[in-house]
Amino acid sequence: MRVLCAFPEAMSSSSSCPPSYLALVALCLAFLLHLSLSFQAGDRRPLPVDRATGLKEKTLILLDVSTKNPVRTVNENFLSLQLDPSIIHDGWLDFLSSKRLVTLARGLSPAFLRFGGKRTDFLQFQNLRNPAKSRGGPGPDYYLKNYEDDIVRSDVALDKQKGCKIAQHPDIMLELQREKAAQMHLVLLKEQFSNTYSNLILTARSLDKLYNFADCSGLHLIFALNALRRNPNNSWNSSSALSLLKYSASKKYNISWELGNEPNNYRSMHGRAVNGSQLGKDYIQLKRLLQPIRIYSRASLYGPNIGRPRKNVIALLDGFMKVAGSTVDAVTWQHCYIDGRVVKVMDFLKTRLLDTLSDQIRKIQKVVNTYTPGKKIWLEGVVTTSAGGTNNLSDSYAAGFLWLNTLGMLANQGIDVVIRHSFFDHGYNHLVDQNFNPLPDYWLSLLYKRLIGPKVLAVHVAGLQRKPRPGRVIRDKLRIYAHCTNHHNHNYVRGSITLFIINLHRSRKKIKLAGTLRDKLVHQYLLQPYGQEGLKSKSVQLNGQPLMMVDDGTLPELKPRPLRAGRTLVIPPVTMGFYVVKNANALACRYR
Repeated sequence: MRVLCAFPEAMSSSSSCPPSYLALVALCLAFLLHLSLSFQAGDRRPLPVDRATGLKEKTLILLDVSTKNPVRTVNENFLSLQLDPSIIHDGWLDFLSSKRLVTLARGLSPAFLRFGGKRTDFLQFQNLRNPAKSRGGPGPDYYLKNYEDDIVRSDVALDKQKGCKIAQHPDIMLELQREKAAQMHLVLLKEQFSNTYSNLILTARSLDKLYNFADCSGLHLIFALNALRRNPNNSWNSSSALSLLKYSASKKYNISWELGNEPNNYRSMHGRAVNGSQLGKDYIQLKRLLQPIRIYSRASLYGPNIGRPRKNVIALLDGFMKVAGSTVDAVTWQHCYIDGRVVKVMDFLKTRLLDTLSDQIRKIQKVVNTYTPGKKIWLEGVVTTSAGGTNNLSDSYAAGFLWLNTLGMLANQGIDVVIRHSFFDHGYNHLVDQNFNPLPDYWLSLLYKRLIGPKVLAVHVAGLQRKPRPGRVIRDKLRIYAHCTNHHNHNYVRGSITLFIINLHRSRKKIKLAGTLRDKLVHQYLLQPYGQEGLKSKSVQLNGQPLMMVDDGTLPELKPRPLRAGRTLVIPPVTMGFYVVKNANALACRYR
């Protein structure tokens, strides 16, 4: 703001000034004194300003997208899924043949399905068809013995071309399973907080069920082998892994492989540390183990699945890359945003939290590019909150801001695949609850899969009025990402562009499409919480209509709201949505 006072340029003395000049000077001094006192008192209300003719206040954000060339191209399976081995402990593995679960998983295909987690390194494979029967008595697994045969009898081959076994489980069976899972959940939590884990037995039949689920759902299985079986010299003991590999090969299962989970935590979990160099040698040993097996001679190998890149973790990754960087098809790591024991709903709206991932990406890329420039990098096991998550928070609408921003940020910074922990069962970070109902992050993921293609486009924004201040980092509360529209979506012609927008402001924002996007028809897919819980809601609405599975167990049609060509996009406060610019004629999006 400028205050203009006209003072005479030359005044020899006050007596020589005309009275009109003296009055003007006195008026200006009084006005400036009033301003000074007002600001000292904290009164910062804007003064009324008469706008000059032809000057308009900037209310619009102008948005354009570079459409000639993509800045990145990520994997077709960019958004992928994870199942935790804890489903063996609590019995949910036997229900993976559920028609409803398979339907929900198919909605997110194509994707990878990683079978791994903290209990990966306590997993033992035994080639037994039914452990409950083999013991000749009820034993501790009497519950499994009672219902396993019923599940087998209820399996119906609905997809005869693929030979899929899909079951319709009776309600009483599901109710009993939920009771069992609730009891086991307390045991699993105790193990997690004490950091002491019991061994898990994976039988041949359990592996069959796991692969049946992945194959019927259109997911490619990645199996993480136990890396904590060690010889006296600390080298990897591969005997159990070899038995599993031989069985999988005999069934002609198409599987990719990993070895271990978060090796940086082995000292605290097992009392025996494994450094990066030794882990690299173990991966070379696994690669040699796969080569004589015809079906796995060219199988993909991923790793080392390290945790958050702190100093000791970076040292482990450095040693691994030096020895076995060329052995793996992609370098993998994990990320967790919040401590699940102290999370609050407003944490999910903090831009500082959303941006913590960016620095970790750069740390991983620096090490990988030192040894194997251009090597693919995957983020595996990403979760919003640790310790299994927090009920009514990690599974709520609010958590979606972190998830959607993660997808946008990773693709922009060149991460090839992100694997969500978990699809079902484990903790509260899952996409589907134990009633087989999709949670907000599932619907968000489904929209992403339907609308977003692998080509990433550069976004140009004007009108945000970002003014850098010394010592202050600007953190955007309005986040806009752009991709070519998924070419498998036949509702949109090639050349269409999909924007996804996160508005963390408590006010609505107006966005005017400019440049190549000007005057194009737009389809809006706006996700908002449904019900009285607000941000804590576990239900969502799409363009004002609640989203839920159809009574026959199928997914609903995701209907857009067409916006008139050239209309300004109005983004409601604290929401997220997808906007497809139809027929944008984007050169980068015309071809695969």
